[in-house]
Amino acid sequence: MDLEQAYQLVGEFGLYQKQMVFVLVLLQVYMAFQAMLIVLIGADPEYTVNQGDHSNHVQLFKHDTFTEDAISIVTEWSLTKQHAYKVSLAGSLFFAGVLVGNVVFGPLSDKIGRKPVFLTSLFFEVVFGYVTAFAPNYLVFALSRLLVGVMNGGMALVCFVLTQEYVGKSYWAMTGTLTNMTFAVGIALFGALGYYIRPWRNLATAANSPGVIFLLLCVNLPESPRWLYSRGYTEKAEKVLQYMATRNGKGKAAGKVKLCRRPGTGNQCNGGAGLLDLITHPVLRWRTVVLMYVWYSCSLVYYGLTMNASEDNGNRYLNVAMYGLVELPAYPLCIYFINKKWSGRRKTMASFLGLAGLSCLCTMFIPVKDGALINATTLALLGKLLVSAAFNIVYIYTTELYPTVVRSAGLGVCSMSCRFGGILAPFVPSMKALHTSMPFTVFCLSGLSAGCLGLCLPETLNKPVAETLDELSSPVYHRIVEKETHLFEEDQLKRNCK
Repeated sequence: MDLEQAYQLVGEFGLYQKQMVFVLVLLQVYMAFQAMLIVLIGADPEYTVNQGDHSNHVQLFKHDTFTEDAISIVTEWSLTKQHAYKVSLAGSLFFAGVLVGNVVFGPLSDKIGRKPVFLTSLFFEVVFGYVTAFAPNYLVFALSRLLVGVMNGGMALVCFVLTQEYVGKSYWAMTGTLTNMTFAVGIALFGALGYYIRPWRNLATAANSPGVIFLLLCVNLPESPRWLYSRGYTEKAEKVLQYMATRNGKGKAAGKVKLCRRPGTGNQCNGGAGLLDLITHPVLRWRTVVLMYVWYSCSLVYYGLTMNASEDNGNRYLNVAMYGLVELPAYPLCIYFINKKWSGRRKTMASFLGLAGLSCLCTMFIPVKDGALINATTLALLGKLLVSAAFNIVYIYTTELYPTVVRSAGLGVCSMSCRFGGILAPFVPSMKALHTSMPFTVFCLSGLSAGCLGLCLPETLNKPVAETLDELSSPVYHRIVEKETHLFEEDQLKRNCK
């Protein structure tokens, strides 16, 4: 039997898989805390400058009177006036670290396995997270944010891949959506946490501590059977699947799990497949170029609008929570549209990106009026909802476009491009200094162009996923795809008739 048949035998989403996915999905709350940390601990409290002749910046800062009760890195290390850029720099260093983590740990997890890379990254992220909380000066703080980002990039990438590879392909859309939805919930929870824990060191410690719990919960997770199968470790993949069957209450099915390769795909296990294949393989090369730009645009608009939360008028903690909660309606919309034949993954992703860009465009023509039903903040929140939906789809879509042997490498390269958007995002809101419409002009053009380019990708709805590079290029595999797609459509038609 092939891998998908084995999953159907042991349970595509049985009790044991639900337990594993539940832990990995909840881990997104911790990831959201780390990603959003700088928004609150780098808050710039309002202050008035006392008159007087002060010889240097530090003395001037000490004589300033803060009109807001807040203890942040700004108040502790005098990051005001000409030193204010250091707050945005710390945020960008985190995303720069995520970029490095994606590039290094993504391909590494394709080579040595998902589990060792995942656990190692999570362990060191927790360690460096505590370094952030107890940093004696800005230099150590900035370096720790960079290292946390490196580990976060590796851990988050492999975590998402595991939520997909532990279950059958028919559940990928659901597990991927739950993962991204929980990240949004984590943003909202971080806003609440920041409201009750004001001193920045206490907040950083509280935000990092859940990582210890998740590390202990993840130690006993098995290796991905899809990765084992794609690398030619058929017996090990069978043992993992048999263990899943036993834990799912299907002990009789465990002995029937016998894997074999699809006919016509060759006997190579693609042990040498890696990052270079994304450039040399003609099919993967075009997909990678398009996906890199789509990921970059999603990240720029998503994090740009989120970072803009602290720039908005009103309570910053409520703004952060609101920018997280506004994403939640996007995920049911994703589940509905991406599973419909007339929309699918490709059209839905492109539509959400285009609408997000248009929403940001409209924001430029709406005056800021407190109490108005439709104002700039409302449209910005709508843009955040739409780009969140697109971001969720592109995660799922990318997983389906890459074969298992290079899936983490493909996601790593796309995430690398995505992090360039994250690096630039903290600086986009500050472009208001040039013109009030500049930030939303950037978001608008990014969303519209990415949506148009995304239409060049193939549709993956109801099509079997490739496990190896041979399958991706094999004419036999494409005939199998056409046959399985036709059978699925016939089955759906029969169900509708009933």
